[in-house]
Amino acid sequence: MPLFPDQASTFAPHVDALYLFLVCLTAFFSLLIGTLVVVFAIKYRRRAENEVPDLVHESGLLEMTWTVIPFLITMVLFVWSSWVYFRITRPPREAMDVYVTGKQWMWKLQHANGRMEMNELHVPVGRAVRLTMASEDVIHSFYIPAFRFKRDVVPGRFATAWFEATRPGRYHLFCAQYCGTRHSNMIGWVHVLTPADYQAWLSGGVLGESLASAGAKRFVENACNTCHAEKPGARGPSLNAIFGKVQRLQGGQTVVVDEAYLRESIVNPQAKLVEGYPSIMPTYQGLISEEGLLQLVAYVKSLSPAPAAPPVAAPAPPAPGERKAATK
Repeated sequence: MPLFPDQASTFAPHVDALYLFLVCLTAFFSLLIGTLVVVFAIKYRRRAENEVPDLVHESGLLEMTWTVIPFLITMVLFVWSSWVYFRITRPPREAMDVYVTGKQWMWKLQHANGRMEMNELHVPVGRAVRLTMASEDVIHSFYIPAFRFKRDVVPGRFATAWFEATRPGRYHLFCAQYCGTRHSNMIGWVHVLTPADYQAWLSGGVLGESLASAGAKRFVENACNTCHAEKPGARGPSLNAIFGKVQRLQGGQTVVVDEAYLRESIVNPQAKLVEGYPSIMPTYQGLISEEGLLQLVAYVKSLSPAPAAPPVAAPAPPAPGERKAATK
């Protein structure tokens, strides 16, 4: 059995390197401290009933040594782990979007063009993929071991994460949070395809309505267009080209318009009021499902110009010894 799953994403080697460093560091100090405890227990044991130990004078150099060295080690761990964390949690702006809804006991996934999947995800190799995830019921966790990718999906909020696959193949998808009696059945597969194969898969099959198109319908059905209209004197702020921008709030505070802010503005519009607009928007808490909220957010995002996607280069052919591992 392999010690680790395949490394199939851009940050999998960084996560493994940090983990191995922590394991080696823990093993080194465990052996060092354990050995010193045994050696000192034997060397300084009491040899007679009336034996009195000698007075020990502290060494300033020794005190500084065992203070500075652990400090430097912890700073290395802090900087290294912070770099890995920020790399994992900040998706590129040009990443392709996939929307995920967790529900007992399945994963519902939808691509930007409307192609839907159930417990399976098809992505191109060498392209950043941003997942916007929501839960309809309880806590779930979207976990792909080969990508070193795990993100909890908590009811009542959006979770955003990203990855970039580096090797074509098929990889396990799990729910890593116990979510009910059939939790063990909430599994699936991630299919990493070459760019040509992905385009062929994406254009094949039956395409459903895109999330942005469905969100546009919900936008009108819920009368959002009566206030968020592109006209002078509108009762709500304009939503055109708003995603990713900094919004000024009442009281002088600012907020970046992202998925979480848009969701909060729909279900709890009084939480962050935009400067210059009255507090008249009603709450839609419980009136729109999590899937509907994803649709509305996708529609608002579609009103902002998306950055051009970088060209995806075909991956180099694997070495003969790697071909079998790449198809696991």
